[in-house]
Amino acid sequence: MASSWNFRAKVPFLLLLVIQQLGIVLPAFSTNVHIVYMGERRHDEPELVTDSHHGILSDILGSREAAVESMLYSYKHGFSGFAAVLKPHQATLIADLPGVVHVVPNRILSLQTTRSWDFLQVKPQVVNGILEKGQSGGGSIIGILDTGWYGNVVDVCWFQLFGSIMVLDSCCTGIWPESESFRDVGMGKVPSHWKGICQGGEEFSSSNCNRKIIGARWYVKGYEAEFGKINTSDAVEYLSPRDASGHGTHTASTAAGAVVDNVSFMGLAKGTARGGAPSAWLSIYKVCWSTGGCSSADLLAAFDDAIFDGVDVISASLGSSPPLASYVDDVLSIGSFHAMAKGISVVCSAGNSGPYPQTVINTAPWVITVAANTIDRAFPTAIMMGNNQTVVGQALYTGNNMNKFYPIVYGEDIAYADSDEDSARSCDAGSLNGTLVRGKVVLCFQSRSQKTAANAARTILEMQGVGVIYAQYPAKDVTLAHGIPLVQVDFIVGTYLLNYMEATRNPVVKFSLTKTVVGRQVSPEVAFFSARGPSSLSPTVLKPDVAAPGVNILAAWTPIASAQSFDTTKNQLPLGFKFESGTSMSCPHISGIVALLKAIHPTWSPAAIKSALITTASLKDEYSLSAVAEGAPDKKADPFDYGGGHVDPNRAIAPGLIYDMKVPDYVQFLCSMGYNDTAISNIAKAPNKCRSKTKNLLLNLNLPSISIPEMKNRVTVSRIVTNVGPAISVYVARVEAPPGVNVIVEPSVLSFNFTSNKMKFKAINRNTCDKEF
Repeated sequence: MASSWNFRAKVPFLLLLVIQQLGIVLPAFSTNVHIVYMGERRHDEPELVTDSHHGILSDILGSREAAVESMLYSYKHGFSGFAAVLKPHQATLIADLPGVVHVVPNRILSLQTTRSWDFLQVKPQVVNGILEKGQSGGGSIIGILDTGWYGNVVDVCWFQLFGSIMVLDSCCTGIWPESESFRDVGMGKVPSHWKGICQGGEEFSSSNCNRKIIGARWYVKGYEAEFGKINTSDAVEYLSPRDASGHGTHTASTAAGAVVDNVSFMGLAKGTARGGAPSAWLSIYKVCWSTGGCSSADLLAAFDDAIFDGVDVISASLGSSPPLASYVDDVLSIGSFHAMAKGISVVCSAGNSGPYPQTVINTAPWVITVAANTIDRAFPTAIMMGNNQTVVGQALYTGNNMNKFYPIVYGEDIAYADSDEDSARSCDAGSLNGTLVRGKVVLCFQSRSQKTAANAARTILEMQGVGVIYAQYPAKDVTLAHGIPLVQVDFIVGTYLLNYMEATRNPVVKFSLTKTVVGRQVSPEVAFFSARGPSSLSPTVLKPDVAAPGVNILAAWTPIASAQSFDTTKNQLPLGFKFESGTSMSCPHISGIVALLKAIHPTWSPAAIKSALITTASLKDEYSLSAVAEGAPDKKADPFDYGGGHVDPNRAIAPGLIYDMKVPDYVQFLCSMGYNDTAISNIAKAPNKCRSKTKNLLLNLNLPSISIPEMKNRVTVSRIVTNVGPAISVYVARVEAPPGVNVIVEPSVLSFNFTSNKMKFKAINRNTCDKEF
């Protein structure tokens, strides 16, 4: 029986007709550190590679001693290069030397569950508190999951590899090893191919690693070369892999945390917490610091070590905002290229600059770029007015039940003398009269200058207010405020409250405690903050690739990071689990799923795994309606919002067709981007002569999506698909083109048999002015 080959689901066909311009101004940054990238290493012995690096620096600096002092890192495992403290003229001299691909100035990169895995229908079978397992060659573990597939309830066996997952998190990274999420009960022996180490430091020793956390490293040389030594006595930070901020712990537990029962956030969202691949090992690479940012020199060193250590998946929840660096200048693109060449899947966050177009980051075609979506859990909090009317918002309020009415005031009505009305309306710091705030609930409205509820809550708390109602664009992301109830409502509810206040002499309100409700909130929806495409660097490459849960995700946390967290009685609350939102949270969801897919399909390339995720993703919500993207206003979601759609882990097991690629395919992509032959040859290790630098190669890169920036003329795009379903299979193309565009597929039927599992097809736009049609 023929299968439907749906262009909307299997091959997201994207026609880009209008690109809106978006200007983003970045602060100027002068660097002392330069990264000398030399492509694939030319020696098998890492020591010889480092010697060659010292030789290059010695020629420039005048002595080997000066070279050793200047060099911060020698990249010698996955690729060749080094980071060193150099003056601009020295960097220029090195750039002209044979074998040097590029000299890249150091950049500082920006910082970027109890329900989400149930929502994705990834359900591990647990026996007596331990994940059921068995041996399956090569040190793999068999995890049995009871799940749904293609709408039918069947039992699916997931052959879950004990694959190591590298976690490069968005904030201070590192890990809190004492968390229950990282216990190693039931874990098997560390695989024989593992070469990583457990690097010690402040409050962290080799004993903090176990059969769950099998590796840990930390990188600070590039950061300190720019900003000076980190003084850990002035701030909560550790010069070690230990996590001071909580983000690294949160993302690591989301990807591969152990099963932990009876988890909640101070009573909210009670349930069992676990990672997507709870039997996977973790290796932690701490590259970011609580004093702010991550050095690209440190990041590239982490990639180099991770490739050497033997990781299977790299999860990188970090990146730089637009303007995007070229693929041969961006260290994340460089590091991920070499990881991909070694068969390592690299998963990256899409960024949190949504809902504006062209803000997506980490756009290299060889990485999986993840957008954030919502899950079906909500936290309703009732607001009762003095007229016995009740409205509902969302909050994470777990303090004492106030059980009494408090006066409510409007920010604009209590503006401080000479302050701007807009600032007072949104409760900006310094805009309100403190005397009129004290003891009252304050109604604030989101504005261009004040976009976050947390800042408004901080302002009111400091002025001894008793609560905040924050009216904003409709969004499901709930902000946690410490020490004060913060209820988020939409503008309709906010305006209703304001009308009540204006019609009442002494308006009052009181809050109920927050409740946890599952299944009543329509999901998934693309999160308001999730960065959107098209890619500003290569618009023919659809980005983001796929969306995963990234809103109100409850996962493991660092107790020390909650030292500044207070409840309404001002008591400190050390937290073992905490809610976080962002594409930093959606990224490890995909990382965990990739670990599972690699276990089931160990021979699949990173491109094949990426293809399976994209072509099986869902374009519908849980009620089978077209998915929505939060924005201003909300709209029907499109590929610029979520790529192929919302991830469906169970369907990705058997995608039917995959769009595969190898290193040479990406090399030709780089050729079409205009990079020179020498640079590409060094990156790809082999001599390269670009066959062509035409734009057609950009369009014909064998991605599981088609993105055409211009449609003025007839365009023909080709793809090659590989059948990974039943050997005898027939696929029939079904096209759902954008309005005003006509597309035909040739051939429209693909028939596979035992001797042929690859076929080529073409997609041709039928321009309404084209007489041939």
